Amino acid sequence: MRSRFPTLAAAALTALPGLLCGHALAAGTPAHPAASAASAAYSVHTFPPLWDEPKDYEQALHRQMHRISATIGRGPYKADWHSLEAYHVPRWFRNAKFGIFIHWGVFSVPAFQNEWYSRNMYVKGSDAYEYQRGVYGPQSKFGYRNFIARFTMAKFDPRAWAGLFRQAGARFVVPVAEHCDGFAEYNSKFTLWDAARMGPKQDLVGELEKAVHADGMRFGVSSHRAEHWWWYHPGTQYDSDVNDPRYAGLYGPAEPMHLPGDHSQGEPNPNQLQDWLPPSKAFLEDWLARSTELVDEYHPDFIYFDWWINQPAFAPYLQRMTAYYYDVAAAHHKGVVLTYKLQAFAAGTAVLDIERGKLDTLRLRPWESDTSVSLDSWGYVRDDKYRTARSLLTDLIDIVSKNGDMLLNIGPRANGTIPGKVRGILMRMGAWLEVNGQAIYGTRPWVLYGEGPTQAPKGRDSGQQYTPEDFRFTQKPGVLYALGMVRPRDGRASILTLYRTNPYLPGPITQVRLLGDPSPITWRQTPEGLDVRLPPSDAGMPYALEILTRTSDGHPVH
Repeated sequence: MRSRFPTLAAAALTALPGLLCGHALAAGTPAHPAASAASAAYSVHTFPPLWDEPKDYEQALHRQMHRISATIGRGPYKADWHSLEAYHVPRWFRNAKFGIFIHWGVFSVPAFQNEWYSRNMYVKGSDAYEYQRGVYGPQSKFGYRNFIARFTMAKFDPRAWAGLFRQAGARFVVPVAEHCDGFAEYNSKFTLWDAARMGPKQDLVGELEKAVHADGMRFGVSSHRAEHWWWYHPGTQYDSDVNDPRYAGLYGPAEPMHLPGDHSQGEPNPNQLQDWLPPSKAFLEDWLARSTELVDEYHPDFIYFDWWINQPAFAPYLQRMTAYYYDVAAAHHKGVVLTYKLQAFAAGTAVLDIERGKLDTLRLRPWESDTSVSLDSWGYVRDDKYRTARSLLTDLIDIVSKNGDMLLNIGPRANGTIPGKVRGILMRMGAWLEVNGQAIYGTRPWVLYGEGPTQAPKGRDSGQQYTPEDFRFTQKPGVLYALGMVRPRDGRASILTLYRTNPYLPGPITQVRLLGDPSPITWRQTPEGLDVRLPPSDAGMPYALEILTRTSDGHPVH
């Protein structure tokens, strides 16, 4: 069994008890009875927290570590990149193309600025810090923990949610199981700070899983726990409830971002994560235990990890987590997806994810883009601004043409309702996919992803303004789809790539059909391209053409 020990920063602090700044017994902070006995040896930064964790935490962690080792020992995947390179992206994911992401949590109670409120409210000088003090009072009296009781999810209807997502055209659903704030949305044996015990007092992830599977969709979970290592550190710098050991199960470990001796201001470079203070072994083991717990309890088809797993200290734990997940899936003969960002994984061992961005060209390996229906936040905030269904559909088309899937995020309110504007956007997307979905679902990229003047930048972007000259291509056996990103008002469309002698076409085009319109359309394939006359439209929405060709021996392609 693992022994408990202070982290690097905690050891430094406890060595200088007379100089502690913002320690557990700061002026104005009530002492907890259990704290006085331990304060000589441990600070509030110690991880795992000592005062309110589950009483059998050590035993549960020991059992989970043993389970992980035993499963990997008998499974086909081992905890190294070479073994994990045998992974194959499952067919269901390659066919699904479109999923729903859900950022829900205690941060939706204050509903201010964005889902980083739980951290920013402790950052002196930030808008969230001032808002917290002005609306709720000083952080020593009213902290993030006090919002939990108001996170009721009283109107949460998982079956209605699943029905909405299905109508929107989604094929898989991925709620956040734990955000960086340290409050788990599921029933966990490794913390008391979860939705089953506090706030809603129900297993939100478990209830949604049942509803999603009942509606025929795949289910996944997301974990952002990695960033919790440094999430609440700003609150340790003055009198706030982060310093109260009674709440260390939520706020701990609250370590600095920076390495000792680095006196830089602000966050370290997000692309140079070796410059961040690495997490302790105790924290990494806890991260691994919580991550594999999600595998055991909810059997997810899909797991999403947020960006800080790129911190180098995570590498061996990522390998163990991935091998465990793949081995459990193999034992159940199911295909699963695990996503990562940046360079956290070796190529081919999992699925690359690009946050709020896309690729600028076709990628041979399947990949994913996650973005949000809202512009300002991933979680619910008041007076948020939203993207249009048209812009999200053109993103989806562009992503699919380049061999990717799109995971679209929504943020429900703290009472469990989904904002009307969000519902409207999802319904409009679903109506378009109902007509044009055959050009999206189950397709594969063509040899060329598209044509036109508008190119998506690589990495993060804020969306493109496409023109009627922009097209993207997908295909199924015997069928080519040309998706126009903007329907021309005059109905005249010209696709230059599909000229008569294009060597990538098996033969001349024999049929062109506008999806959703049974009426024949006029078209002509020339040495310069494919000219199409569409019924006039002012909607400007994307559209899809189904194109059939004939082989050089005169037979139609089926």
